[in-house]
Amino acid sequence: MSENRDNKSKLVEDMAEAFEKNSTFYLIDFVRIPMGKSAELRRSLRENDCSLRVVKNRLALRALGEGVPEEIQQGFQGPTAVAWTENNPIGLARLLREFISQNRILKVKAGVVEGRYLSQERFAEIAALTSRDDLMAKMAFLMAYPLTQFLRTMRAPLTSTGSMMQQLKDKK
Repeated sequence: MSENRDNKSKLVEDMAEAFEKNSTFYLIDFVRIPMGKSAELRRSLRENDCSLRVVKNRLALRALGEGVPEEIQQGFQGPTAVAWTENNPIGLARLLREFISQNRILKVKAGVVEGRYLSQERFAEIAALTSRDDLMAKMAFLMAYPLTQFLRTMRAPLTSTGSMMQQLKDKK
């Protein structure tokens, strides 16, 4: 009996550490998923620095602690898996949405995105957002574009002068 209790306390400690380390997680209704599809989902998440763990609801709630919102507590009913990410909440949401749309097996119950509760209805909104990397690339482009245009404007007289000189040389 003591060994079982030690195993459970170790599981709770591990999950508490994972909840503390990762500010974003989604609760997934993990019902009727074939083993092959489960492995495929785990592999896809692992390749993108995310993780998935099927949890026992009572142990997960104990790992979250007492300050858990009521809405999140309601998500821990029935077979539940938790998908975690440390720094890519939109990427994780996109991966889950893509898997769900392809396989029609799972559904997201609720989640916490960077410390804030996310309902099942709002999950689609998060998954539709532009990723952080895409936003950074757009911002870099928008910052560089005026400088590029300025450089082209400054080079225009030299380019046209060079072009005129080349035309004069070709005529003679």
